[in-house]
Amino acid sequence: MNHAPRNRTVVGCTLLVIALGGGLTACSGDHPLSAEPYDAADEIAVKGPVGDGRKADPDKPLEVTAEDDDGRITDVTALDATGRYVAGELSADGTRWHSTTPLAANAHYTVRVSTEDEDGAPGRKVLTFDTGKPVTQKRLDVTFGPKTGEYGVGQPVTAELSKPVKDKAQRAVVERALKVSSIPAVEGGWHWVDDKELHYRPKEYWPSHATIQARSNLEGIKISDRLWGGRAKPLRLTTGDRVIAITDASSHSMTVYKNNEVIKEIPVTTGKPGFETRNGVKVVLGKEYFVRMRSATVGISEGSSESYDLPVYYATRVTWSGEYVHAAPWSVGSQGYANVSHGCTGMSTGNAEWFFNAVREGDVVKVIHSDGNTMETFGNGFGDWNLDWTKWRGGSALVAGNPEGPDPEEEARLRPQSV
Repeated sequence: MNHAPRNRTVVGCTLLVIALGGGLTACSGDHPLSAEPYDAADEIAVKGPVGDGRKADPDKPLEVTAEDDDGRITDVTALDATGRYVAGELSADGTRWHSTTPLAANAHYTVRVSTEDEDGAPGRKVLTFDTGKPVTQKRLDVTFGPKTGEYGVGQPVTAELSKPVKDKAQRAVVERALKVSSIPAVEGGWHWVDDKELHYRPKEYWPSHATIQARSNLEGIKISDRLWGGRAKPLRLTTGDRVIAITDASSHSMTVYKNNEVIKEIPVTTGKPGFETRNGVKVVLGKEYFVRMRSATVGISEGSSESYDLPVYYATRVTWSGEYVHAAPWSVGSQGYANVSHGCTGMSTGNAEWFFNAVREGDVVKVIHSDGNTMETFGNGFGDWNLDWTKWRGGSALVAGNPEGPDPEEEARLRPQSV
């Protein structure tokens, strides 16, 4: 007895793509094959918010499901119109893919689903959908710093948030969206200074003559029930020559390196007992041709034997609390021999003028062999480099308690992408 051949059906016959809040669904029934070569995804139809004016809820995850035993999903790639990918996980049996990062609100998405039938025949379906606007209008804006320009190799990138973010999971959402890249590329990471500020630095100093770019993918991303990501202006920086000044408080000398070569040695004086200069790495914050320095600003009362009120020239600032490298003509006799200052690094007027002209914001000024405390990591300038790399990475919300392990974002960036 002869029977008509049974029509073959599409992979699992059904693929569901659900962005909750209206359910984006792409599905196919038991449709007969045409004379065309078989494609495991040829007859997947698209229903739900795609094509009927409805928009998906960005507050819900994206899901793709194969609902038949005859085939499986091999890959899903989802990205929005700005090029932001949606991270996701595919089950081992290929029956389900779901997003692991939030969708953006008010965005247009393209989802490419690759399939395979029971005989290994491949197929692909491209789906598109739009997400709606968030119910809440509260936004978290990001301001990158410093200003666009050229800096020294020690300059960290900063990100200031418009609202505090305390929850670790919410911090991870924010941090994952803040991207920093450089040419040439270097290993780096974010560190949460407090609830509203992050700093980004490489493992080592930036390369000389590098281009650094910071941008945010946070716009439209849900952070919490009442907070969504806002806009951020991207930042572009460049670095100049590698200029590092090392002051040895014990030998009363400063050695200035440019691109790893010594270009000048300067006799100096640093802080005397009770006013010792801070050890460690500081970063040039700015330069002021003239500063009036008064002891009252550092807690020395008028009438004290330590009080002073002096005009100071060629002042290069390294802390917000008032530590400078500056001209100190009154202490020339001690420069190179003794430490007699109240914490600043003093040198002759000629040497201070040379130093003033030789450095820029972001250049490195490091003090060694002082009896002073180590420069504060945050809050008094940029002491970021005084944390070793493991401790620095421990301040990331993405490291998840394993600062010595591989960087999850870097691993994801380097992982081959399916196309």
